Amino acid sequence: MTNPRLKELRQRLAQIHQMGGPERVERQHQAGKWTARERIAYLLDPGTFEEIGAHIRHRGQGLGLSGVEAPADGVVTGFGRIEGRVVYVYAQDFTVLGGSLGEMHAAKIQRIQDLAMASGAPIIGLNDSGGARIQEGVDSLNGYGEIFKRNTWASGVIPQITVIMGPSAGGAVYSPALTDLIIMVRGTAQMFITGPQVIQAVTGETVTAEALGGAEAQMARAGVAHLLADDDQAALTLVRRVLGYLPNNYLEEPPVVASDDPPNRIVPALRDLVPLDPAKPYDVLTVIQAVVDQGSWLEVQPTFAPNVVVGFARLGGHPVGVLANQPRVLAGTLDIDGSDKLARFVRLCDAFNLPLITLVDTPGYLPGTAQEYGGIIRHGAKVLYAYAEAVVPKLTVILRKAYGGAYLAMCSRSLGADLVLAWPTAEIAVMGPEGAANIIFREEIGQAADPEAARAAKVQEYRERFAHPYVAAARGYVDAVIDPAETRLRLVAGLMALYNKHEARPPRRHGNIPL
Repeated sequence: MTNPRLKELRQRLAQIHQMGGPERVERQHQAGKWTARERIAYLLDPGTFEEIGAHIRHRGQGLGLSGVEAPADGVVTGFGRIEGRVVYVYAQDFTVLGGSLGEMHAAKIQRIQDLAMASGAPIIGLNDSGGARIQEGVDSLNGYGEIFKRNTWASGVIPQITVIMGPSAGGAVYSPALTDLIIMVRGTAQMFITGPQVIQAVTGETVTAEALGGAEAQMARAGVAHLLADDDQAALTLVRRVLGYLPNNYLEEPPVVASDDPPNRIVPALRDLVPLDPAKPYDVLTVIQAVVDQGSWLEVQPTFAPNVVVGFARLGGHPVGVLANQPRVLAGTLDIDGSDKLARFVRLCDAFNLPLITLVDTPGYLPGTAQEYGGIIRHGAKVLYAYAEAVVPKLTVILRKAYGGAYLAMCSRSLGADLVLAWPTAEIAVMGPEGAANIIFREEIGQAADPEAARAAKVQEYRERFAHPYVAAARGYVDAVIDPAETRLRLVAGLMALYNKHEARPPRRHGNIPL
């Protein structure tokens, strides 16, 4: 005879697992989206998900909520494993009240945040929500605030990854913005503070939801998204890959994997990659992919501020963060967006013990009134702050141009680089030879019988005296001038030597990063 209490449990669970019912599940599928439970099942190792809070119900009574069934209150929460590692996860269920966040919905997410912090394990949020549950009023707003607070407490303690897989509007966008990495799904994900209808009513502008807050817009234009995926499956696969570079928490080292790429591999092609003419561009991605472990490069925000490049990779199986100037875009100059991109990635890597590999080829900061009025000074200062603050191993390779303040900003010795290498093509100076000669020898050039010939001669003189790495090397600002083909083996050797680096900082409450 079946235990009636056990039968009741099974019936309740069956109802909960139906989510919003067959029709709403079908509409979710027709929209190109998986359900919350399908997403969790794919994300985690098979059979490892343990749900928490499945029986929680909302307590709303007014505005049509009284008596409304909302299985799991529109969010599935629990823990499981990815590649054997414990992770905590929540997935908003759009088939139940549009995945809207109310008091108990928020409490379930807060519970998972608390457990993740206490356990020192990553937390992954799968967002697909219409926003605050209007019927629950201020309780919904309070729920968001409690989540934001926990996002902030967890920052730099455990990895926080958010996947935007549907709408995310109003207050719903701020929790993702407080996490470490945001992955968005093309075509189905949108993020915005105010939607198209509000914008049209207030400003008269006409814009679609996709153009306003779609995945491409939020990466390339706003810089909010870090990684994009074509569908739910690709996004969740990307989460698993990203976690492979990150530790469980700030007290642990990132996971090391066996690499079949020889650490002492020579790359002869690098000897001719960088043009001797400093005005000629090249693709720094070619350098990165030639140096890091083959197949390990994962670029972050590739279409936002493309004049700088950041991403995860491995060297000798060890996860690292790579940062570089991109000479083929704006000549590799630093601008407002590029500075923000660099600074945040430096701090992410430093928070989770990923060594920093910086490849330098920049003529300086991007000039212009738009940059100055936009605050390039305070934005550029973020890069200085981030590198100087970082205590992980910092290895820098100067490929070609390293001029002025941008030379300092790109992890120079004076900002705390542990190992600075330079290629023979490196030019380290206050400014480029042309600009320097025009200033230093202005009177001499102006008084010459042939000013153009005199200018050319002075430019060449300056180039021969300063536009090379040996003056900096003579003063100890560069540790070694190397054969470009040996870059990989030099970096791997340096990384291994610095593996146990420990660097203390003065005690304080916290710093005050430029904004």
